[in-house]
Amino acid sequence: MDFNVKKLASGAGLFFTRAVQFTEEKLGQAEKTELDAHFESLMSRADCTKLWTDKIYRQTEVLLQPNPSARIEEFLYEKLDRKAPSRITNAELLGQYMQDAAKEFGPGTPYGSTLIEVGECERRLGTAEREFLQTSAISFLTPLRNFLEGDWRTISKERRLLENLRLDLDACKTRLKKAKQAEAKAAMAPDFQETRPRNYVLSASASALWTEEVEKAEHELRVAQTEFDRQAEVTRLLLEGISSTHVNHLRCLHEFVEAQAVYYKQCHFHMQELQKELGRLPNAFALNSTHPVAPAGPETDGNSSPVETDTLKIEEVQAPATGTRKAKVLYDYDAADSSELSLLADELITVYTVPGMDSDWLIGERGNQKGKVPVTYLELLS
Repeated sequence: MDFNVKKLASGAGLFFTRAVQFTEEKLGQAEKTELDAHFESLMSRADCTKLWTDKIYRQTEVLLQPNPSARIEEFLYEKLDRKAPSRITNAELLGQYMQDAAKEFGPGTPYGSTLIEVGECERRLGTAEREFLQTSAISFLTPLRNFLEGDWRTISKERRLLENLRLDLDACKTRLKKAKQAEAKAAMAPDFQETRPRNYVLSASASALWTEEVEKAEHELRVAQTEFDRQAEVTRLLLEGISSTHVNHLRCLHEFVEAQAVYYKQCHFHMQELQKELGRLPNAFALNSTHPVAPAGPETDGNSSPVETDTLKIEEVQAPATGTRKAKVLYDYDAADSSELSLLADELITVYTVPGMDSDWLIGERGNQKGKVPVTYLELLS
């Protein structure tokens, strides 16, 4: 118990000494040991690294998991050292709802069959997203968090210790300076005519005491300087390790970009496959909304198609001398028969109209190919 009291009293005294030194430095009443410019540069670089690493880490978390409640739940599981339950992605949930709806509407209907295909695609997109989240968390988020919670905490601890030892060093310098001033004052020779002999003894005794005090302060200063130099070297080595941290984070960044590229490539592939599947399904559900209906020909019995009764012969149509225009294709379009021209999004074609043709259609030409194209799929250029 006595040992603990002494230790507590010593710690309190040391804290008070540091507080006094810090206050006097702020008031300009005490000198402060300055670190060299290279050391200051290392500390500034470390602070900058911590600041932006923390921002990148937090925003990447938001990117990978936009739901703040889910992020808090994962944080709590991590702190409790328990594995977080597997969470279904939004795309997987949407796909499941679509497939359940298809069962209700009837998988044999155009709408139901399309819901099945789109739902399956959404589930594949959700699986790709899950793999991307896992890869990104391991290859990018984890190294950043390890730096913030490991390396940076060690650096901060050593820097605080260095600052405390600097305060101790400057307090020793101040104490030595005051002791030397007192010693010099005590060593001044008294006036033999005005001072009694008894004061000679007192003056010599005081001078000896201050000399002893100076020697003690010089010893404390040497010890404080040694401890400060040792801690400065330890802190310097840690700060110089920030360069290795940058190299490590650069490698992790490349892995994150690679994971993103793989994820978006998979998404693009799945969507292309979905478009092909939808093109094979009955498209009656789309004719009234996105595809213009082919113009009807002369009235026939109910068994003939408009194409069979259409008097317009595509191979006989000639481009007019004037009135042709360039058009940009907005969406892919698959020709329904030989009289139509298939289109690819973003390509440029030449279009024109012919007398007697339905206003929803134009004649399109691309090289030696020619056929009817729907106006709603085009952006006419001047």
